[in-house]
Amino acid sequence: MLTEPRAGRLAAWGNALLAGLVSPDDAVLAIVGEDAVHRVEGLPGESGQVGLTLALGRLRTLGVTGLRVALPAPGHPLGLSGPPEFNARALEAEEAVVCYGAAFGLVPDVYEAGPEGVHDEVVWHVLPVREAPPADVPSLGEAERELAEALRDATEALTRLDVAGAGPVAEAAVDAYRARAERGREVLAPGYPPRAVRVLELAQRVGTLIAVATESGHGGAVSSSEISARREALRPVERTARRAQVAAYNSVVEERERGVR
Repeated sequence: MLTEPRAGRLAAWGNALLAGLVSPDDAVLAIVGEDAVHRVEGLPGESGQVGLTLALGRLRTLGVTGLRVALPAPGHPLGLSGPPEFNARALEAEEAVVCYGAAFGLVPDVYEAGPEGVHDEVVWHVLPVREAPPADVPSLGEAERELAEALRDATEALTRLDVAGAGPVAEAAVDAYRARAERGREVLAPGYPPRAVRVLELAQRVGTLIAVATESGHGGAVSSSEISARREALRPVERTARRAQVAAYNSVVEERERGVR
């Protein structure tokens, strides 16, 4: 969770584009980020891969009015609604985008580009999905309350597991989070409510703490059994943080579905 999921960028800036709040060029630039290129395969009416600009425009004509994020993990199909084939692909990728308004989903494949893989090429595969409520996605309010409790639990677990004095590697991880937070104030794109930005930033902070706790060499305990104990203790916290991320990314679509906008 130290890096922003590609599904999050696609959904956030795709939603802004669908709402007419950003231009196609700005949306695609934000979605691609530091990757080399993103292309889309399996789009109805296209025999091969196409660029993001064409793909997002075509999805709109097919009836898509919003994009949701799924961040599934083994035993936790977070944000998914089926069918099993799509769920399996999304679980393998650990992320996916599910369209609202038309029964399509997109799952990324990532390939190294360049001699040393400095940049990545991404191919989004368009697949049919089941039109049903996404699994286990909380409201923003629920996510914010759960995150406050999770952050307290994570801090207590870090202390209990002897990670409080984590040393320079942990400090570097926290510094990197802070730098990303300063750079990423518009990570959710125009059109998202401030509460969604707040929830996402808190979820990323919790994710950073989890990553610090589970990296070998942090704190006084460094054996494999102790690292495993840290991961087990923080598993519920990680689950809460993932749920909150999805709630933040999906908030625009959820509000529209409830008739708030």
